[in-house]
Amino acid sequence: MDIAEPRSPGNPSEPNIIAVRAQRSDGAEARTRLLHTALRLFADKGFAKTSTRQIAQAAGVNIAAISYYFGDKTGLYKATFTEPLGSPRDMMPLFRQPGLSTRGALEAFFTHFLEPMKQGEMVQQCLRLHIREMLEPSSQWAEELMHDIQQPHAAMVGVLCRHLGLKRADDDVHRLAFSISSLAVMLFVNQEVIQTIRPSLIKTAKAIEAWTPRLIEEAMALIELEVRRRAAATQAVVPAPRTRKTKT
Repeated sequence: MDIAEPRSPGNPSEPNIIAVRAQRSDGAEARTRLLHTALRLFADKGFAKTSTRQIAQAAGVNIAAISYYFGDKTGLYKATFTEPLGSPRDMMPLFRQPGLSTRGALEAFFTHFLEPMKQGEMVQQCLRLHIREMLEPSSQWAEELMHDIQQPHAAMVGVLCRHLGLKRADDDVHRLAFSISSLAVMLFVNQEVIQTIRPSLIKTAKAIEAWTPRLIEEAMALIELEVRRRAAATQAVVPAPRTRKTKT
């Protein structure tokens, strides 16, 4: 595998004939090192203030490796969102299973959502990266909003509509979907707090997996509460039968 050096500053019209011969066994390692280094720097400094030269130097690779593996800086930035911890859109095939029950959908959602927490420090870096992207949005934010947020939300809304027997989602269904997803999101946001107060809750993979059945039960309770709320609202609008007055 050859990775060409950048063009020579002395003669920019001609490509430099020097090439870096990398061992095939080191290719995957170099790419991973680039990705993790870029994640850390982008999370700390943001997209605009992080240069490809800084990333390459920190990762200990030739700067041309960025274009070889990721195309350009934007491609590398995009990869930091989708590769280290996976993407929520990866769970979409799970929601398309025929006959999927509400509990089964919740189990698939929480299991997939909590799996990245097992990677420790990298989770915090990804969280900081997403928060920075929200505060300093780039072109990546539109894609994140469309694919990693809207699609899983729409899938959850579809599950809830089936459970509630609705043909079309109303505002309360969307509120319920956001409430359910927030159960998992808050674990990510509160990791440092949990680490300080009760570290055993997220210390091991087994401890993280123990959250899933609890979150499923909490989500099912929210759904059942919505079922009862709708039933009560329906009864409230049904007029009581009139009673005939008897003449005295």
